[in-house]
Amino acid sequence: MDTGTHVVMGIALGGLATLDPAVASSHVMTTSVLIATIAGSQIPDIDTILKLRNNAIYIRNHRGVTHSIPAVLLWPLLLTAVIYPFFPGANLLHLWAWTFAAVFIHVFVDIFNAYGTQALRPFTSKWLALGVINTFDPFIFAIHVLGIIAWILGAHPGFTFLIVYFIVIAYYIKRYQTKKRVLMEVRSIIPDAKEIIIAPTMKFHQWRIAAMNENKFFVGRSVDGKVEILDRFKRIPVPNTPIIEAAKKDPNISAFLSFSPVYRWEVDEFEDYYVVRFIDLRYRSNGHYPFVAVVQLDHDLKSVKSYTGWVYSEKKLRKKLGAIPG
Repeated sequence: MDTGTHVVMGIALGGLATLDPAVASSHVMTTSVLIATIAGSQIPDIDTILKLRNNAIYIRNHRGVTHSIPAVLLWPLLLTAVIYPFFPGANLLHLWAWTFAAVFIHVFVDIFNAYGTQALRPFTSKWLALGVINTFDPFIFAIHVLGIIAWILGAHPGFTFLIVYFIVIAYYIKRYQTKKRVLMEVRSIIPDAKEIIIAPTMKFHQWRIAAMNENKFFVGRSVDGKVEILDRFKRIPVPNTPIIEAAKKDPNISAFLSFSPVYRWEVDEFEDYYVVRFIDLRYRSNGHYPFVAVVQLDHDLKSVKSYTGWVYSEKKLRKKLGAIPG
């Protein structure tokens, strides 16, 4: 989920914690647990700081180690150790338990996004991405904000957020059922599909679709349960040419290939250099595919310039890469 949603979820969990007699028994516990649940709902995303270095490192590592099993166990211990000295009268066990709940819920809800997490590391580095909830879901954010407003206006926080959580759980189930129906519809249109990716959007009844069979890639969308295939591309395996192999060694290209399961590739030759481009097919927007990785290679096949990330026009991509032709 996005940062804002994790914040309101942390506040909501702090309110829910008031149903715990050990928390409700004192102002010290209520305050310390609220601080802990907000901090716990944020700390797995500390790897966002990697964006300050470059997109390649961020893409390779975001929601990786910081969302792993060891991290889920260590973050609550670390936060409890930091918070407890400021609230020495707090119940240490309950403070840790609610902090653990905040960290666990953060990682758990991230699994339902299309991006996913490596939540089962170190046992496997496989990305767990159920693709049921968009990274920012307006309904989930709004229902939490309404709960917070009700708390401010005097409603009991514990019972308020207990109701909120029941609604959110029902919403997740409904989203899962909706995605399953879309998946069945895609299979009826492409019965020989080897892989189908259904990704949520911010709109409840709209989904992005990327699929492939033996010979083609299919890109489409579902609106109100009706599936429409928007683009078809011939599926051409990535060749083992010296140009492609050199491109794969570039950090930006390597990061893209480690993250994207469905993509096209292009190689353009110019007078003084080559341009290799990989295009993710999962994020079609207004006829454009904004998530790309591009590298310029000289005739010695050395990387000169490269980029991976979101670009919504060729003009912006050329600007980022110093006017590489598109």
